[in-house]
Amino acid sequence: MRYFIELAYKGTNYHGWQYQPNADSVQETLNKALSLLLKTEIDIVGAGRTDTGVHSKQMYAHFDYETEMDIPQLVHKLNSFLPKDIVIFDILQVADEAHARFDAKKRTYEYHIHTKKDAFENEGSWQYQHELDLDKMNEACQILFKHTDFECFSKTNTDVHTFNCVIFEAHWQQIGAKIIFTISADRFLRNMVRAIVGTMINIGLGKVSLADFEKIIESKDRSQAGFSVPAHGLYLTKIEYEYLP
Repeated sequence: MRYFIELAYKGTNYHGWQYQPNADSVQETLNKALSLLLKTEIDIVGAGRTDTGVHSKQMYAHFDYETEMDIPQLVHKLNSFLPKDIVIFDILQVADEAHARFDAKKRTYEYHIHTKKDAFENEGSWQYQHELDLDKMNEACQILFKHTDFECFSKTNTDVHTFNCVIFEAHWQQIGAKIIFTISADRFLRNMVRAIVGTMINIGLGKVSLADFEKIIESKDRSQAGFSVPAHGLYLTKIEYEYLP
């Protein structure tokens, strides 16, 4: 029987979602907890991979287990057993062919920036105090919708077969001393959001024009795009499936 597990985690203490030899990962931590509590070897498959230090407010993963289970009791036991920076929201029985990664139709990320020194924000937001032209950065967001090939924002030497992504939403907003970038797409390339944010920072500083931004995308060349912003300001916030509410 196949189950989906819905969870969240603070990525500060982990080398990303994916299993890493000789380094703590969220996937390995969950595998160990589920295997111990269910008394059988469990190998979960995540909806995606978050890099070292990246957080997730909503992640889905699937695993197989032979029989029905007491789901509320397992959720309670997992939350008692797991470290405090991983929380389980729910476990759902799904169709045997359901797949956490391949069935996801839409993923949403946020990047958080705080513009003033804040003792409580440092692990979950990037401090950046230069003044940014958010209107110009939102104009740049409109350019993203015109394109589907985002190789220029992808980490090099990656194993993907295509650099095509369909972007559904992208915008910047300021709330007090906090600036948040939100972006949704059917899929994301490795390092894509952090590279987009870094490039748009340069637009907000007046270092890169909107015409230059379009040329960067068309170049398909990572070296033409801007720097990658630090991982600790990035959150995976939502994953959507046709068969989940």
